[in-house]
Parts: sequence; structure tokens; C-alpha cells
Amino acid sequence: MKPLAPGTVIFHRHRGYGVIVLVNLMTGWISARFGSEVRTLDLNLSSDEVQHADGTPIKFRRAPPDRMPHARLMAMVRELHRAGYQRLYLYTWPKPSGLHWRWHLFAGARQWIERPWREGWYGSGADYNFNPVMGWGDTPGASPQELARLLAQFDPQGLAQALGEDEEHANWFELVCATFLPDYAYSLGWHYNGKMPEHLPVIPIRRNVPEYSGPPLPWPPGWRHLWKASGKSPLLQYNPPVRTVHRFTSEPLD
Repeated sequence: MKPLAPGTVIFHRHRGYGVIVLVNLMTGWISARFGSEVRTLDLNLSSDEVQHADGTPIKFRRAPPDRMPHARLMAMVRELHRAGYQRLYLYTWPKPSGLHWRWHLFAGARQWIERPWREGWYGSGADYNFNPVMGWGDTPGASPQELARLLAQFDPQGLAQALGEDEEHANWFELVCATFLPDYAYSLGWHYNGKMPEHLPVIPIRRNVPEYSGPPLPWPPGWRHLWKASGKSPLLQYNPPVRTVHRFTSEPLD
């Protein structure tokens, strides 16, 4: 199946050739612009007989798609761990709204709190719903091996920092992937007012997935030592930078 994303050229039997400007894989609707028209046209992939530019039919998969990329990211990180990049880490946690989960890749020292931020190494499931790519030049259906290769091409300097051994974390990550994939992912955050769970929180990556019934898994190595005994959520430990507002006045300064 060919990838479907903003910028894809399509053909409609009544409108002719057009370009997709928005894709919603949760509902199967797209928005496209045809010819010189300023306004976009909403089309349903299940009933409007949309085709690719070469005439290949676009068929909407009725099975619910992944609403977040975390399982694909876990599979990619596992591939890189096996290739010797064991100092690559995946931090996932819920957004304040609780509707989607964020993700953040980082490399080097295993510093969960003071982790480095690199452009393109973080994102959110809220963006993934409408544009199911990571942003490394990948396609929506890219395999874990392809994602790893494209990440290396996108930021070779950043990935080079992940080259090295962290066998303790790599063994834990291998266990988590073998247990959760392909339907579940892990979260390193929990409810604001709740105590730290005894075991690693599990999140489904798509709708209508049965509740997780597998074995409970431990937190990442060294994770419990990061937080106080009160069990506060790591989300509460984050203090965003304060923007200073300068107020100008005509009154003389003291």
C-alpha cells in the first residue's frame, strides 16, 4: 500500500488531480485542494473512490489505526539496541490533558530528568493522528529498520552519541518490547494526584484493544531512585521556564 500523507497527489473522477492537505486516519477523511481552487474539499476514503495519481485505488482500512507512534518507536529502538546503540532511550509520558502521549528520544548518558533535546527527536500522538510520520523523511508505513536508517541519515551526530553499552537498560527494554508489542506501549508518567504505581504503566496504542492482562513489568533501571518517597508524579516535578514580561511606564524610577 502506498503512503498517504499531506502533499500526496491524488485523482478524483469528478475533480481531476489534486493534492492532499490534511489526513485524518482515525476517521478516514481527507482534505484536498484541486486545481486553482482556494477552498479545500473533504473526501471520505471509504466512499468517494479516491485514487493515487497513477490510478491506484486508495482503500481506507476500517480497522482502527495506531493513534500514537510509541509502539513503532519501541521497535525501532530495540533494533538500534541490537546493533550496538544501547545508549538510546525512549521517554514517554501523558500530556496534561490525558488525551495523548508525548515521546522523546535521547542519547548519551541515562539522565531522564536532564536529558538533552535535539530537533526532531520528540513529538506527540496528537500530531501523529493527522500526519503519521516521525519527521525524518519517513513514510507512514516505514518498518523499524527503515526508521532506524532514516534517523541515522537525519541526525548522524545525535545517533552517534547512542553508540555504546548499557546492558542493564537494553535487557529491560528487550523484555518490555517482547511483552507489550505490537498492541501496547509503556508510560513513565502517572496521574497527577496518585502515588507512584508499583509496576510499569501500560497504554494501548489504538482503540478497542483489550485491557492489558500480561505480567507486570518493573520500571527502568534506576528510575525509582529519581523521585521522592512521597511518590509524586514526574509530571509535577517539571517547572516550565517563566517568561518575563517587561512593563514600560512613564513614571520615574526610584
